[in-house]
Amino acid sequence: MQQKLIAFIGAGNMTRAIILGLLRSGYPAQKIIATNPSNGKLAALAELGVQTSHNNRFAVEQADVVVLAVKPQLMATACADFAGQDLNQKLLISIAAGISVKRLNALLPSATAIVRVMPNTPSLLSVGMAGLFANAKCGADDRAFAADLMCAVGKICWLQQESEINSVIAASGSSPAYFFLFLEAMQRQAVEMGLDVATARQLVQQAMLGAAQMAIENPQLELATLREQVTSKGGTTAAALLVFEQHQLKQIVAEAMQAAVARAEEMESLF
Repeated sequence: MQQKLIAFIGAGNMTRAIILGLLRSGYPAQKIIATNPSNGKLAALAELGVQTSHNNRFAVEQADVVVLAVKPQLMATACADFAGQDLNQKLLISIAAGISVKRLNALLPSATAIVRVMPNTPSLLSVGMAGLFANAKCGADDRAFAADLMCAVGKICWLQQESEINSVIAASGSSPAYFFLFLEAMQRQAVEMGLDVATARQLVQQAMLGAAQMAIENPQLELATLREQVTSKGGTTAAALLVFEQHQLKQIVAEAMQAAVARAEEMESLF
């Protein structure tokens, strides 16, 4: 990975996760600067050895790569601090949902090479999944740097169309919450069946972890095949799955994912 100076605008959890991933991979702390209005978040990052500042303009002036890591509703305010700077030779990476390349160009007219990234919260443990879209102005070096940056906290996939970012939100950006909801329901019912809370949680979370690992380690098998391997005709698993089918679980999941996409599209019009 090329050692360019990276400025993170925003010092939230995702910024911290990416910085930790970079440092673990050997990236020099002195090549990283982070900005934020909050002293507390900056102090925590300063303990890692990276530079910190309250001044977005100063950080961007120093940087070769600018990572926009603020909430969508704060993007316009953050960008206003350095909108007048020449960003033509800098790579711009945005990890904000609902902010299109077109909108970024409107906020930062001199920006040319732009990569949009949709990560997810497991990136905090370096097991994240991110979808990346690069605009036409990005060269091979820009794409490689963005890929290396996000590979520090998990796996990535490149998208051909910017609109696919919203599908990534539904499939991996928001989906950890779907799984947590499923785990909540399973834990609650296990407790109702007589197990203590700690045991119930251990059982359901380990089962989910194991199922995910089986899917990862058997890419040649369809997910339906893995499900069928657990399901004996007339057995307990078949009885449980029948209830899911009766309540149209697949349709519920489809509608939930479509709702996530619709909200992402709505956000693009708001911000």
